[in-house]
Amino acid sequence: MKIVVAIGGSILLKEYDSKKFQKYSEILKDLSKEHELFVVVGGGKPARDYISAVRNLNAGEAQCDDIGIEVTRLNAKLLLIALGDSAYQRVPHNFQEALEFSSSGKIIVMGGTEPAHSTDAVSAILAEYVHADKLINLTSVDGLYTKDPNKFDDAELVSEITASDLLDFLNGKDMKAGTYEFFDTTAVQMIKRSNLETVIANGYEPENLIKAINGESIGTKVINE
Repeated sequence: MKIVVAIGGSILLKEYDSKKFQKYSEILKDLSKEHELFVVVGGGKPARDYISAVRNLNAGEAQCDDIGIEVTRLNAKLLLIALGDSAYQRVPHNFQEALEFSSSGKIIVMGGTEPAHSTDAVSAILAEYVHADKLINLTSVDGLYTKDPNKFDDAELVSEITASDLLDFLNGKDMKAGTYEFFDTTAVQMIKRSNLETVIANGYEPENLIKAINGESIGTKVINE
């Protein structure tokens, strides 16, 4: 299959060390023997820290986004180093470059592209652009819950949801730079219009990527209308 994998920056850099980069590189290398892989890396806490500093300088949201994008590209470079010869050793700055680089037959790793697009949105747009078979979004939670599981003991994991219902759920959520805590509406809109098979799962356990690709019951699956 042709698969786009989005990995949250908070997953890779929670401890500010190389362990998650190394573990994901091992799994991605193994998966690339059977699948064509595109990876989109988020900014995580470093991006949020930089964005906070820039915002305190009275920068606009587009400038804040631009700084965050640079951090995602740094994270992408770290993953490229971990992947070595298994990956194309340049970070695409747009979708056309990602498609061109993929002709190498190697794993493609990128970060953000332009202001107002989170890396969630980038991964969904990229999936449509390259005609991916599946989008796997690895985040810091197990999937979509009926309410905040950190605040409510009765929060329940939603195993399946349509893109339309997910859009309704996200309606009104804060979408400033650096605040994409779960998933943003642009990403869901892309998933909806392309009927893209999507799984949202916890990325703290890198093996969840294998489970999601293999179709095991994990996280939240965004199903067709």
